[in-house]
Amino acid sequence: MFRPTYDSEEEANYHLPRILMFHGGGTNSRIFRAQTRVLRRLLRPYFRFVFVEAPYVSYPGSDVVKVFQDMGPFKGWLRWREEDCYRDHVEATQRIHDAIEAAMVEDDMRGGEGEWVGVLGFSQGAKLAASLLYTQQYQAEVLGKPSQWPRFKFGILLQGRAPFVWLDAEEEVPTGLVDATALSTADYSNLAPIPQGRKLHIPTLHVHGLQDPNIQLHRALLKNNCDGKTARSLELDVAHRVPIKSADCTALAQEVLAIARKSNAI
Repeated sequence: MFRPTYDSEEEANYHLPRILMFHGGGTNSRIFRAQTRVLRRLLRPYFRFVFVEAPYVSYPGSDVVKVFQDMGPFKGWLRWREEDCYRDHVEATQRIHDAIEAAMVEDDMRGGEGEWVGVLGFSQGAKLAASLLYTQQYQAEVLGKPSQWPRFKFGILLQGRAPFVWLDAEEEVPTGLVDATALSTADYSNLAPIPQGRKLHIPTLHVHGLQDPNIQLHRALLKNNCDGKTARSLELDVAHRVPIKSADCTALAQEVLAIARKSNAI
């Protein structure tokens, strides 16, 4: 099992509400810890951050190689290259569930006792985090089925694209979603939309990079998949990378606190 490292300050915040952190494809949880250090420093008085390690070995992302080439192995949640091996939906879903559970159990064992209140992900990790929220919502409201996870109150989605991935291998994939074997970078413009009354209404913050060549795909996740009454956006002058500049992280931290307070997470 992957053993996360902790900052000394985090050893004293066992009681704080907890956020699950989902790294992007072609990175890993240790790299995501480094990428989010400025944001976490601003939010440290309010939350405890728990990093999940994706279950599949992956090719490193191009930006990752430039800075973190010595911090492998690199991992991924979903298939993102045509040459990636095909996966069984049931097995892929179970491996994702196991990765999440491992991180949560690990933090409980370290002494974490705060409520699980939110999810935060970047790129492929944002897609996964949003998919987890939607799966929980659909299970509760449509299937009348309890979730195996705590009911998260909000999601922070950094440059994630549609569609959502269905994370319940026992049930049929709902309209507008794909299963866990789908290629995450494929063109899904012809996929049937999520019905209007079934969109994600758990509060979400969508962070878009104005220099990101795929920003239209990230805006589409917000517009087509999420309820406009509970979703909000923040657009920053960044490319496809986790915000690290102080001004950007300050703006993002303020939005995180706003959505957390509105959802009674803090």
